[in-house]
Amino acid sequence: MKNISDIIEKFLKNKIELSAEGIIEVQRSTLAEQFQCVPSQINYVIGTRFSYEKGFLVESKRGGGGYIRIKKLEFGSSRSFYESLITGIGNQIPQSTAIDILNRLIDEDFITHYEYDLIKSTITREVLNIPLPTRDEIRSNIMKSALRIIFSK
Repeated sequence: MKNISDIIEKFLKNKIELSAEGIIEVQRSTLAEQFQCVPSQINYVIGTRFSYEKGFLVESKRGGGGYIRIKKLEFGSSRSFYESLITGIGNQIPQSTAIDILNRLIDEDFITHYEYDLIKSTITREVLNIPLPTRDEIRSNIMKSALRIIFSK
């Protein structure tokens, strides 16, 4: 059986897919009631599963009429997508964020599962067995190099 976080994530992604603009607005308290969980569980799901690296923009308005707006990011061209990824990677990138980017590349059909496995195998902390922050700097360079090749196809 799936855990509550998986169920909430699937529900929100389904709502986004069904929306004409790829944007939804939800209230924490309403979702918490619907899924019979605490509002912090909703915060956790949104914070971990709807990040920029995963292709989403999240805006939050707190207060009585507060809401959370989740927007699926769409790029007009592969060039703008590439530039956005390069900027997001910066000079250092942790393993979890790099894997989020790889997952997004699969979801957007930019890479195959084989390419995913190949790149992932080169960026793990087991392979880059050196201290931080050097490890995250090298991972950043590997990711940017792989992206240059992917987006030159």
